[in-house]
Amino acid sequence: MKKFAALSLVLVSAASVAHAQDAGGFRIGLKGGATYSNISGKNVDQITGPNYSTDLGDYKLGYNAGVGAIIPLSSDGFFSFAPEVLYNRKGYEVKSERSTGLPAGVSKVELEQQRVLHYIDVPLLARINADGLFFELGPQVSYLFGSKNKQQTTTKYTNGDKDKVEDNSGFQDYTGVSRDKAYKSDLAQFDISGVAGIGYMTDGGLSLGLRYARGFNSLIDSKDTQNESKAFNNAYTLQVGYLLPTGR
Repeated sequence: MKKFAALSLVLVSAASVAHAQDAGGFRIGLKGGATYSNISGKNVDQITGPNYSTDLGDYKLGYNAGVGAIIPLSSDGFFSFAPEVLYNRKGYEVKSERSTGLPAGVSKVELEQQRVLHYIDVPLLARINADGLFFELGPQVSYLFGSKNKQQTTTKYTNGDKDKVEDNSGFQDYTGVSRDKAYKSDLAQFDISGVAGIGYMTDGGLSLGLRYARGFNSLIDSKDTQNESKAFNNAYTLQVGYLLPTGR
């Protein structure tokens, strides 16, 4: 957390310097929207267990919100630096069903498991502006400060009835040990991602953007093992922003 606080201080200082150099082009404001995420990699089943799908249609829906700034790097505003600090709900979900070997009167049992990963994301993006259309590219530093697990079992009966039961009491991590529902120390605390995005911003500062972030650090905390297991964050974000100029 100390590293994150230091990084935030650097961002604020950089923004203050840029504002002093070009008060007319500096913008700051709020951003927020939807997050569509999952995890992937050859060892992903060590976190998720079996029956996990990495198909785009099986991603988990979440949301993001925070503050962002635009710091001009050229006099015409074509090149700029766009730092942000965001809260982002990422994670994954696993769905499975069973229709054989069930008791009489039961037609199907569906199981849905979710793991929500609570991140503070700090994108540090280079940005190109072309008459409102913008392109952005750069690294993102992320800190995992929480994790929550949810499980829902739906039993469907032959007469059309169904029962839903939620169990959020706990889960097993990739070592097979049962943990509390908010346990997160089986996962790496920090992540570094590459981010690429495209969007449009009006002269008034209202923007709409789509970006993709791919993690480079494995989610599986393998510091005490010889072989690094591979499982990485993937996230699409659709954001609406309102960034106001601070002066002319």
